[in-house]
Parts: sequence; C-alpha cells; structure tokens
Amino acid sequence: MGGDNAPEMVVEGTEIVRSLHPDARFILFGDEGRIAPFLARFPRLNEVSEVRHTDQAIAADEKPSQALRRGQDSSMRLAIDAVQNGTAGGVVSAGNTGALMAISKFVLGTQPSIDRPAMISFFPTRRGKTAVLDLGANIECNADNLVQFAVMGAAFVRIELGIDRPTVGLLNVGVEELKGNDTLRSAGQALREVDFGFEFAGFIEGNDICEGTVDVVVTDGFTGNAVLKALEGGSSMFVSFMRQAFQSGLASKIGYLLAKPAFQQMRTRIDPRAYNGAVFVGLNGISVKSHGGTDGEGYANAIGVAIDLVRGRFSERIQADLEQSYVIPQELSEDARRAAIS
Repeated sequence: MGGDNAPEMVVEGTEIVRSLHPDARFILFGDEGRIAPFLARFPRLNEVSEVRHTDQAIAADEKPSQALRRGQDSSMRLAIDAVQNGTAGGVVSAGNTGALMAISKFVLGTQPSIDRPAMISFFPTRRGKTAVLDLGANIECNADNLVQFAVMGAAFVRIELGIDRPTVGLLNVGVEELKGNDTLRSAGQALREVDFGFEFAGFIEGNDICEGTVDVVVTDGFTGNAVLKALEGGSSMFVSFMRQAFQSGLASKIGYLLAKPAFQQMRTRIDPRAYNGAVFVGLNGISVKSHGGTDGEGYANAIGVAIDLVRGRFSERIQADLEQSYVIPQELSEDARRAAIS
C-alpha cells in the first residue's frame, strides 16, 4: 500500500517480476478490496500470489516511533513479520522510509557484529554502476560503523555484480591519508591494515562516484543522502535543459530527430528506475525500500534486488565475511585494532 501510485504500481511491478522469475511466489499485504481489481488484470500473477488483507497502512508522514507503537496490524508491519517468521524470503515496500527502517530493525534485529544497519543502492557511473552506503539511515557514524559498512557493501556487490573481490573507497575531502576527520582516518587505517576480503582503494572524492573509480563507496548517512539527492537533482536538471534546448527552434527539433536513438540510449542508462531498490544491510533478513514515486518497472527492479539477495543468501554471506575478517592480526597498531573490532 506504499508509494504514490499504490496498489496499482505494486501489482504491475510484481507482474513484470513474475515473467522474469517464474518460480517466485508473492504475498501482497494490504486492502484486498483495492488490490483485487488490479490483480484480476493478470491471471497468471493471481495464480502465484496471495493477498493478506489489512485495512491499516503506515502514512507517508507518520513518525517512525508512531509506526512502531500503532502499526502492529499495518501492511508494512505484517509484511516484515512474514520475513521474520520465515513465511517470506524478503520484504519490498515503497512506503515511509523511516518507518520501514525502524520496523525492520525492531522485528528482524541486527546481525551479530553489526552495530547499525545501513542503506545501500547503486548509482550509474561511466564504467557501469557503483554501490553507495550509507544513504541516510545513520546521520552520524564512528570508525567501527564505516568499517562494517565497507564489509556489507562488498558482500552486496559480490551478489549483485558477481565481483569476487570488489574495490572499496572511503568518501573524503581529499585522497591523501592525512585528509578528513579522526573518524575517517581511523576507519581508513583499519581498512588498510586488515584484509577484509576486498581491495581497499583508500580515500576517494565526490567526483570519483560518477567516474566509477571503485565498486563500493562508503560514507556516513548525512553525506550519502546529500550526494543521492544532489545527483538525482542534477540528472533531472540535465534532462530538463536538454529538452528545452531541442525545443528552441526548428533546426534544434530536426537535430533531435536525427539524434533521438542516441538520446534514448542515454536516457535508458541514467533512468532511475533501473537503479531502484535501496537495501537495509546488516539486518537478519532482506528488507528493500523502493522509491515512492516510481512506476511498475521501477518497483519490479526493487523486487528483483530482493530476489537476488535471497537467492544469494546475502545475510549469511555478510556474517561469514565479518567472522572471517575480524580475526585481527596481533601486529596491528592499537588504533587500527580499535577501529576494526566491533
């Protein structure tokens, strides 16, 4: 029931996923009276779906604390409960982000060795796509948190991109080892001195994100969310400027017709729907947040991310990486040991 165009958008997205993953099964939580007419459009989806009725839903502007107290019978809470009790492999929602994070953390719990879950998603880059975390779940982070984010981000990329030993960078104001605050320098020292199962590229700068310099960008939630919104706004502004330019005169319109295939290819590459589906990593279960304003195609991508992570046993792989990585060599400096041990 979450999102600007729910439940129609959710049902349409689920139908797209059904055609791509014919062995998948779906449980739709929400108002059956509103869901049923849309589900009736897709008989084959109807055969592999179950609707669990509730007339309660978390409002988009509801505070996370209120959602926790009063939302026990909401569609969001019941969907997360299904993951916790093993009925479902993962949950996908386009609803209230803060509520989804709070309820997911409360119901599913955090994994051992993880202090705080983080939000991760892909950004388009010159070389393909790069995963960035945290995107807003943790406004303030210490060195332990950043090291854990790096381990979780690397596990995410291994499953989603099939890269056995991804490269990870810490977002900073410069690439020199002395740049940044104490938190960044301590996290960087730990990542340099311990083999966490990935290649640590050191500090990177903001322009490295779009360049695709690394496979995983690690930062705190305040910075990550600001980067996300800035890139979304910049992409929208660029498309708007291009549209205005090609409508400025007859010659421009003719030029657009000639170049239309190339621009369609560019639009496809930067289409935010193709990167929809931010994952709360560090939980004892799969919880994926879809953009509330997306359409069926974008929602389908979020469901696809959840399916990939369930099949890849994402939570188990993170825990295995953490257990293997946190065997800290005795020769490490005391600062690095404190930064690496959670």
